[in-house]
Amino acid sequence: MPIADVLRALLLFTVLALAAMALVYLSRRRLDWPYNLAWSLLAVLLPILGPILVISLRPGRWA
Repeated sequence: MPIADVLRALLLFTVLALAAMALVYLSRRRLDWPYNLAWSLLAVLLPILGPILVISLRPGRWA
Protein backbone atom coordinates (compact mmCIF):
# COMPACT_ATOMS: atom_id res chain seq x y z
CA MET A 1 0.00 0.00 0.00
CA PRO A 2 1.54 3.33 -1.04
CA ILE A 3 2.25 5.90 1.65
CA ALA A 4 -0.12 8.39 -0.01
CA ASP A 5 -3.04 6.02 0.55
CA VAL A 6 -2.09 5.59 4.20
CA LEU A 7 -1.92 9.34 4.70
CA ARG A 8 -5.31 9.84 3.01
CA ALA A 9 -6.84 7.18 5.26
CA LEU A 10 -5.36 8.83 8.35
CA LEU A 11 -6.66 12.22 7.25
CA LEU A 12 -10.14 10.80 6.71
CA PHE A 13 -10.05 9.13 10.13
CA THR A 14 -8.97 12.41 11.75
CA VAL A 15 -11.77 14.39 10.09
CA LEU A 16 -14.37 11.81 11.14
CA ALA A 17 -13.01 11.66 14.70
CA LEU A 18 -13.12 15.45 15.01
CA ALA A 19 -16.72 15.56 13.77
CA ALA A 20 -17.72 12.79 16.17
CA MET A 21 -16.09 14.57 19.11
CA ALA A 22 -17.90 17.80 18.26
CA LEU A 23 -21.26 16.04 17.94
CA VAL A 24 -20.79 14.24 21.26
CA TYR A 25 -19.82 17.55 22.84
CA LEU A 26 -22.97 19.20 21.46
CA SER A 27 -25.15 16.38 22.72
CA ARG A 28 -24.06 17.20 26.27
CA ARG A 29 -24.88 20.92 25.94
CA ARG A 30 -28.33 22.40 26.53
CA LEU A 31 -29.37 24.18 23.31
CA ASP A 32 -32.64 24.88 21.55
CA TRP A 33 -33.09 22.71 18.45
CA PRO A 34 -32.40 25.47 15.85
CA TYR A 35 -29.13 26.35 17.57
CA ASN A 36 -28.22 22.70 17.98
CA LEU A 37 -28.92 22.14 14.27
CA ALA A 38 -26.81 25.15 13.27
CA TRP A 39 -23.85 24.13 15.45
CA SER A 40 -24.10 20.52 14.27
CA LEU A 41 -24.13 21.58 10.62
CA LEU A 42 -21.09 23.77 11.26
CA ALA A 43 -19.26 20.82 12.79
CA VAL A 44 -20.14 18.48 9.92
CA LEU A 45 -19.98 20.76 6.88
CA LEU A 46 -16.76 22.61 7.74
CA PRO A 47 -14.41 19.60 8.00
CA ILE A 48 -11.39 20.63 10.07
CA LEU A 49 -12.21 24.08 11.42
CA GLY A 50 -15.88 23.39 12.26
CA PRO A 51 -15.37 20.91 15.12
CA ILE A 52 -12.57 23.02 16.57
CA LEU A 53 -14.84 26.09 16.58
CA VAL A 54 -17.74 24.18 18.12
CA ILE A 55 -15.64 22.93 21.00
CA SER A 56 -13.68 26.15 21.59
CA LEU A 57 -16.67 28.53 21.47
CA ARG A 58 -18.66 26.39 23.98
CA PRO A 59 -22.26 27.09 22.86
CA GLY A 60 -25.14 26.71 25.32
CA ARG A 61 -25.07 25.48 28.91
CA TRP A 62 -24.19 22.13 30.41
CA ALA A 63 -27.07 19.66 30.45
